[in-house]
Amino acid sequence: QVQLVESGGGLVQPGGSLRLSCLASGSIFSNNAMAWYRQAPGKQRELVAVITSGGNTHYADSVKGRFTISRDNAKTTVYLQMKRLKPEDTAVYYCNAGGYISGRFWPDDYWGQGTQVTVSS
Repeated sequence: QVQLVESGGGLVQPGGSLRLSCLASGSIFSNNAMAWYRQAPGKQRELVAVITSGGNTHYADSVKGRFTISRDNAKTTVYLQMKRLKPEDTAVYYCNAGGYISGRFWPDDYWGQGTQVTVSS
């Protein structure tokens, strides 16, 4: 039984901040890397950030220095702290549990509903 529930999105002005949360089922959280993706209308889903089971992090160049991914293993929750938001960050944000192998993230086929982030003045 796999369950992923994203929350924390909303409307924010450029330069503002948001913190996203993803609650995952315990059965898939412990032994997996976790990742955040985002998808804007008419575009493909893109990888934003990854945190491995060992706590190592990786970021897309477009968000490096502005976003921070973290995880709380006891709460089976992964977070995405978003700072200095830009209009191009507008998208639906999803989390995923998978593997980080050979320098890349391999997503599983389970996705939550996602949470909408809109950056606009």
